[in-house]
Amino acid sequence: MVGNTFPYTINDWKADMQLAQANGIDGFALNVGRDDWQPARVQDAFEAARQLGTGFKLFISLPCASPADAAALRTYITTYATHPNQFIYRNRVYASSFSGETCTFGQSSVPQGWSSQFTRHADLSGQNAVYFVPSFFVDPATFAQYGDVMDGAMAWNSAWPIDLTSNSGSSGGLVSQILGAVSNAVQGILGGGDTDTQYLNALAAMPNGPDGNRTYLPTVSPWFFTHYGADSYNKNFVYYADSHLYPVRWEQLIANRDRHDVVEVLTWNDYGESSYIGPIAGAQPNSQAWVDGFDHTAFLNMTAYYAQAYKTGAYPAISQDRLFLWARPHAKDANAPDAVGKPSNFNLMSDTVWALVFAASPAQVVLSVSNSTSQTFTVPAGVTKLSVPITPGDTMHAQLIRAGVTVVDLDPDFTFQGSPQTYNYNAFVAAS
Repeated sequence: MVGNTFPYTINDWKADMQLAQANGIDGFALNVGRDDWQPARVQDAFEAARQLGTGFKLFISLPCASPADAAALRTYITTYATHPNQFIYRNRVYASSFSGETCTFGQSSVPQGWSSQFTRHADLSGQNAVYFVPSFFVDPATFAQYGDVMDGAMAWNSAWPIDLTSNSGSSGGLVSQILGAVSNAVQGILGGGDTDTQYLNALAAMPNGPDGNRTYLPTVSPWFFTHYGADSYNKNFVYYADSHLYPVRWEQLIANRDRHDVVEVLTWNDYGESSYIGPIAGAQPNSQAWVDGFDHTAFLNMTAYYAQAYKTGAYPAISQDRLFLWARPHAKDANAPDAVGKPSNFNLMSDTVWALVFAASPAQVVLSVSNSTSQTFTVPAGVTKLSVPITPGDTMHAQLIRAGVTVVDLDPDFTFQGSPQTYNYNAFVAAS
């Protein structure tokens, strides 16, 4: 989110890129907005990547509305098309979007707007030709009308099971049934498996583009929560991210890696929607109330393992014991003196500590939420997903024990609240 990088310097960009690359990420999608200072940050990003000399790639994710926006988009492409760090795909300049399904750029229709002002515009030919994989929020069955626009499609919402919904009026029995269904069919429901199939089938039904089949870009994300009131962005909802969403979605993508070439992680720094995996830096969009103190870089550390498996087709051997723990900061049914109110879909959550174990060899793992409440699990070498319930006043603590010796002890400073002052359905994440 370039809009969150106002204070960034070239060195800040370099630090982010080095951290991302060290954890298996090969490039950034630069989601740009209309602020007059954002082109300078994009320039800094490309210069930082050039100075690093590590081959880190960048591409523009585009906004749209007016003909002036179309000219700005073309300028981004023509400025960086030949830059050594521009992501080139099938010999064209890769570009994406967030939304755009209502943008006509002053033309008679959305397809004509995008085609005449962007993908087929005379400025974007030869070395400036674009390979456009947008995230249009439309029924995949309508993709055919975008044949001159889309070289592929990005499924932004495939990262979360957004079709699971609830509200404050739902009965406890209904919520229990929903959660039971999720728990019993986590591979099929979580992470957009149905969305993947819909998109792949719709793209396959389209005529091939000038260089072959249309590309599918799936997504993966560890979390989603946003809490803006009606006096600001008016977004107050949570997507279901329990049941080990992040590793489960990665496993799903790895199992189907022959069906797509690129995966986008949502996101590096979208603090306002709690989906970030990078460090909390730059300028937050007034999201401090639910972001400060909630570092997510443990999710980034997980990414290294799954990204390698996605790129190579083989899960790497675990050579170092590690423990990961995460939970929300307060009970899902807690009441707070918060004028914004509870987020939509809060009832879908469960009061649980989620754990991921990286074990170099078989071991015992003890998960504790108090001095008197713990569970012991026997885990094999490799990766194991575990969980335990948590109640207000509890903490989180994990130990990996082998041959009677505590090898890893993860005891973060965390207390699960029952009476918060504000609603926060973000994730507190810790790693050894």
